[in-house]
Amino acid sequence: MKIRLENENDYLEVEKLVRNSFWNVYRPGAYEHFIVHNLRGDKSFINKLAYVIEDDGKIIGHINYSKGEILYGNESVSAVILGPISIDINSQNRGLGSKLISYTLEIAQNDNIPFVFVVGDENYYSRFGFKSASIYNIFLEETDVSQENPFFMIKIFDESKIEKDLGIFRIPDVFNVDEAEVDEFDKKFEYKEKLIKEGQLGV
Repeated sequence: MKIRLENENDYLEVEKLVRNSFWNVYRPGAYEHFIVHNLRGDKSFINKLAYVIEDDGKIIGHINYSKGEILYGNESVSAVILGPISIDINSQNRGLGSKLISYTLEIAQNDNIPFVFVVGDENYYSRFGFKSASIYNIFLEETDVSQENPFFMIKIFDESKIEKDLGIFRIPDVFNVDEAEVDEFDKKFEYKEKLIKEGQLGV
């Protein structure tokens, strides 16, 4: 088993992995594999932080990072966000996601990236040193700035790079997808049924 950079030959295998990992989890079907596909050609993509876990020639884990921006009034500051991250459904609960996150966060820190955002489960990401970004007066775009958003978190390597003014983080535009485009993209993969399940967003 090894952790290595993603390369062009991995693209389809990674997209299948991501699709299977997210299918019917947060919504009927999935669109994270479409985001991963589009990210690679987007200006926000950080290719030096796109890693996979390979086990006996098979990719069983994958992680991406990209650049969004923090808006401080009329000022815009580039900022890194983690995700999507995917682990093969047959390889979960083995700590592989933690290995990928810890490995790539260390690379980010060594590359002088001052902080990293993530949107996800605060109980999971807190183990890596992520804290609610609202502590630092930074909020996710289109959320209530008068309330804490525990699912929007930040890990800081250099606190001197954090401004004190109210900041609004804007996720890269590539994360905003059209469902019809996802359905068209899905035709290149094996058919999977979309299901509404308890625990999905809005269910």
